[in-house]
Amino acid sequence: MGTHLERILGGVREELAARKTRVPFAEVQRRAEAHGPPRLRLGSIPARPGVIAEIKRASPSRGWIRRDMDAVATAREYLAGGAWAISVLTEGRYFGGALADLERIRRAFPDAILLRKDFLLDEYMIAESRAHGADLALLMVSVLGNRTAEMVALARRHRLEPLVEVRDAEELSIAGGASATLIGINNRDLSTLVVDLSTSERLLPMIPDGAIPVVESGISEAAQVRRFHGLGARLFLVGESLAGSPNPADTIRGYVGQ
Repeated sequence: MGTHLERILGGVREELAARKTRVPFAEVQRRAEAHGPPRLRLGSIPARPGVIAEIKRASPSRGWIRRDMDAVATAREYLAGGAWAISVLTEGRYFGGALADLERIRRAFPDAILLRKDFLLDEYMIAESRAHGADLALLMVSVLGNRTAEMVALARRHRLEPLVEVRDAEELSIAGGASATLIGINNRDLSTLVVDLSTSERLLPMIPDGAIPVVESGISEAAQVRRFHGLGARLFLVGESLAGSPNPADTIRGYVGQ
């Protein structure tokens, strides 16, 4: 059956092939170019911890977390709590997401910074990220390998800032070689789904000068945010602890120290 990541990627490829049949690349590119300048300003990252709050209905490790999640209403709560950006998981089979969530949130909050989080494989997926309103796009070194630098360049060509995700020192070297500005350290191994916060402890001191470190996965307490912020992390991509929170706005306030 392969690893969890291999099964996810198999589904992503199937869905991507279907979308390419329905919507030609030229049309996706036209829609992408119709968007105005990106809303992202890296200088807007606060000195205190910044939260990238995720719209996440499900995960391969937990199944459904919040099946009835309304993407726009949840984004409104996140922004009210002080989230620096909204991450929109658009993979459908395992995470319950959709590109339509990204588009609806963009229409509802035209000034918000939006990240498309998915398993981006090629230029089509990068262009459709911009076409649906994203300002940032997640690029996973574990998926792209030596194509990472090419995808970083394509993202910037389509006016997206790439968040380049790494899991170990070798992947971090690839991200640095690709001139990544935002480097995400994923504490979850998507092959096994195991979360290990010591991943961030090991890699944060190795982040290249000038890059902005982002801690991903496993954050559930304000004390963790404070600890990793003290080690140099600037942003925190948080999903499950917010999706399961009865008051996500207050949870974010606790994380950012408001």
